[in-house]
Amino acid sequence: MRGRIVAAFAVVYLVWGSTYLGIRIAVATLPPFLLSGTRFVVAGALLYAWARVRGAGTPGRREWLAALWIGTLLVAGGNAVVGWAEQRVPSGLAALLVAGMPLWVALFQRVAPDGKPIRASRLAGLILGFLGLALLMLGRGEGVRGVPLLRMGSLVLASASWALGSVLTRRVGLPRDGMLASAMSMLAGGAVACGVVLAAGELVTFEPAHVSAASVAAWAYLVVFGSMLAFTCFTWLVTAVDPARVATYAYVNPVVALVLGWWLAGEPLGARTLVATPIILLGLVLVLGPDAIPFPGRRARAQAAYPGKAA
Repeated sequence: MRGRIVAAFAVVYLVWGSTYLGIRIAVATLPPFLLSGTRFVVAGALLYAWARVRGAGTPGRREWLAALWIGTLLVAGGNAVVGWAEQRVPSGLAALLVAGMPLWVALFQRVAPDGKPIRASRLAGLILGFLGLALLMLGRGEGVRGVPLLRMGSLVLASASWALGSVLTRRVGLPRDGMLASAMSMLAGGAVACGVVLAAGELVTFEPAHVSAASVAAWAYLVVFGSMLAFTCFTWLVTAVDPARVATYAYVNPVVALVLGWWLAGEPLGARTLVATPIILLGLVLVLGPDAIPFPGRRARAQAAYPGKAA
């Protein structure tokens, strides 16, 4: 169980960090909601078929309704809005603006009917990590000029939508089978995003002949790694460990995004990044705490939190 959680965190941290650059490449010639909608519908359909072959039961109406709620928040309200923003916002800056998501998670958990106070150590870690990210943003003034405020603000709203979906994943009655739950959420959220495509008229100006090979490759990467692999790991993690700890991927993703943006897209990477990185990592240590990953003695408790998974 411990090794599985470590691997899932590694995927969510690293693969999702790379998706910011993937989205930037894809939306260069693909409409953002069309990108997100088709990406998650395809990935969700493949995962759904795989889950059913593995023996997952037929989901009922209530489970599909739960998937619709979660998919709308995570896919349409979160991922697709990020794609829309990245038409004008650099990938590294987009990752930084989304990085406040753990604070939203902590807030939603606190105001929930059964909410509990935030421990001082975790709150200190969240604040420290956010300060590290703020330091990174101060060093990217050249990337902020000329970026529309509306697009930047939409990234903050997208992070809040994703955080709310993360917290509600445990509460709305998704199937116990993690793969089936992921597939249903992706299918439902992708369908909602496709509905936005029609409502917003994205297809009116879309010209398939002008789609670049790089955008197609980025779309395929996002389907296989960003959606099928990382999204499934994320959905499983929020049922197996505290969502506030899963949300710390938002601290690592910007670092990955900044490095990839510098390496592959020529985005500047200066001394502030080298100073801010250890601050962010220290914040992670405080937030995760010594019990972030269940030890063998906590195996039964972890399994009880996610009974649909074999050890």
